[in-house]
Amino acid sequence: MAWRVVKRRLGRAGGERERLHRQREWDQRHGEGMWAIGYVLDGAFVTQAEAYARIYVPSYADFFDAHPEVLDELLRTAKALRNPHAEATTGVDLQVPAILEILEARGLSLRGDALVDIGTWKNQASHAISVRLSPLQVPCHGFPKLTLEKFWQSKKCLAVWAT
Repeated sequence: MAWRVVKRRLGRAGGERERLHRQREWDQRHGEGMWAIGYVLDGAFVTQAEAYARIYVPSYADFFDAHPEVLDELLRTAKALRNPHAEATTGVDLQVPAILEILEARGLSLRGDALVDIGTWKNQASHAISVRLSPLQVPCHGFPKLTLEKFWQSKKCLAVWAT
């Protein structure tokens, strides 16, 4: 038994209502609990949660390693982080949890006094660093020709559990 990819290039997850609608359709078509969203890594399907751990978090870690001045600016500026796009669209926020996970693993904490956006919404950002930390700018771990956002959106697929 294994996962079998049945659809590639799913595109953006959308807002909460869109996601629930798609999930109901997939439950009806493939059976509840018999499908998953994920990515093909090293020739094998992995769930989105595993790809988050193997691709998303390491992409930000690599970025901070390559740009310690950005990490330092973030630590000095921010007291809290938010994803304005996810808030405005009821989308899924991956950037803030990934960054906070990296900080915790490194024993670092935010020391600033500002609410810092990670990414933008309608070309608005709280700080210049917001744009630099957008997944549209961060190179993708293991896929250096792609940004994290490009990988996450273009490589997403739907798989069903094949018995």
